[in-house]
Amino acid sequence: MNAVLKLVDVDFGARELSRPLNLIDAIKDYSDEMPLYCFAPSELQATYRRFAEFFPGQVTYAVKANPEPQIIETLLNEGMAAFDVASLNEIALVRGFSKTAELHYNNPIRSRRENDAAFHQHEVRSFSVDCIGELRKLKEAVADQAHLVEASIRFHLDLGVAGYDFGTKFGATPEEAIALVAEAEALGFRVSLTFHPGSQCRQANAYRQYIEMASQISKAAGCELSTLNVGGGFPVQFPEDKVEDLKVYMDEIVSAVDDAFPEQRPDLVCEPGRAMVANSVALVTKVKAIKGDGRLYLNDGVYGGFQESHIIKMLPRYEVFSKSGERKAAEDLEFTVFGPTCDSLDQLPGKLSFPNDLQEEDIIVFYDMGAYGSSTTTNFNGYSSKKYIQVSNFC
Repeated sequence: MNAVLKLVDVDFGARELSRPLNLIDAIKDYSDEMPLYCFAPSELQATYRRFAEFFPGQVTYAVKANPEPQIIETLLNEGMAAFDVASLNEIALVRGFSKTAELHYNNPIRSRRENDAAFHQHEVRSFSVDCIGELRKLKEAVADQAHLVEASIRFHLDLGVAGYDFGTKFGATPEEAIALVAEAEALGFRVSLTFHPGSQCRQANAYRQYIEMASQISKAAGCELSTLNVGGGFPVQFPEDKVEDLKVYMDEIVSAVDDAFPEQRPDLVCEPGRAMVANSVALVTKVKAIKGDGRLYLNDGVYGGFQESHIIKMLPRYEVFSKSGERKAAEDLEFTVFGPTCDSLDQLPGKLSFPNDLQEEDIIVFYDMGAYGSSTTTNFNGYSSKKYIQVSNFC
């Protein structure tokens, strides 16, 4: 092999090889028994630029979607100046690359130690809260420095438009949010509002409904918002789930803010995770076995890169290659696909169509696997991989 790439293993160690690979080169060199993540920085750069072009505010990245260090570094190099973080580990990860990046601690539930460490050690100045107890815990941590801190009040509406909703876990009702805004202001915080319509939100109009409610909450509380965080939830394209283009969502947000805040428009923030990173990573898997009754076994499954497939009931687009890197496009046959573990629940949703000349050790590449794949993988039965290589493109 004579190509330059950075190979990053589960311990985030790195070693330099000779030149950038493309996906086909990576397939030809793929001899491991474990699945392989191929990261294309060019795809991530293009996605970030689209967000920066269409969104009239601060674009942040929800680190939980994929905390792979190369992704953080790529976004910083592109000019991203703020990140949505959900734990002290995520904070430490970003701080390892930037001491000055703005961090929004948007996990609404935190221990006192987490609040204290975030504020005093890592200089976090924006915290999401969704109940009075968490607001008062935050006040304990910042004491008389509340004026330096943004308390971002998270509220929820029951709209049912997402792949899965966070409202059962997070978010105040509008009535509760009004009281929280007033209390946060009384405690001396800078006050903002935030919401999240849910992962893989299928209707751009959901953002309008949330923005209209944000305006009503701020008016009822008698508080002029300095910032409104419209969350994440922007969808990616799955073959079985047709969604509108990103610009449709952004245009809806801009129009809704103009209508809801005609006199004093708040500064806007968004925090894409899935939509930012999904299409920059492809997952290379290998066929372990094929049974004559239509059952097929891969070296990855729902305890690995496909952890959320049983939740959203969808899979991204995929292609089949021989181990020599040649695309296979023969007549299709349907298979029930299982992962490598001994658990019978380790099964991908639905049936997948593969060429009728499919054989063991053929390669199946699943695209758009950058979000919630390697970040949620387990080590069940000893099957696990977070191995990344960097590729120039997916051609």
